[in-house]
Amino acid sequence: QVQLVESGGGLVQAGGSLRLSCTASRRSASINAMGWFRQAPGKEREFVASIAWTGGIYYTDSVKGRFTISRDNAKNTVYLQMNSLKPEDTAVYYCAAASSTTVVRSTPNYWGQGTQVTVSS
Repeated sequence: QVQLVESGGGLVQAGGSLRLSCTASRRSASINAMGWFRQAPGKEREFVASIAWTGGIYYTDSVKGRFTISRDNAKNTVYLQMNSLKPEDTAVYYCAAASSTTVVRSTPNYWGQGTQVTVSS
């Protein structure tokens, strides 16, 4: 079993920045892509960004130009740099991992515990 451990959430003012990190407990042949989802109060969990170990990257439209996903294969770690944060970005952010970019964007095999991001106006 692979565990995903997130860090980096917190409270920030609108326009500020945060960087989230997610590290997989071990390398696994079943993980070829990792990503981030978020869930705001009263809303469904939504896809934010994903990256494949081979480099393919996807973003949801609302974060394009503000968020950047990157990876460190040697550390089994994925990062989400969030700039120009808005109050509507407030949510619990979840790390996810799966066998492919397609799967990680829809039904990931592994989930982290979540980290709270709060953006004040």
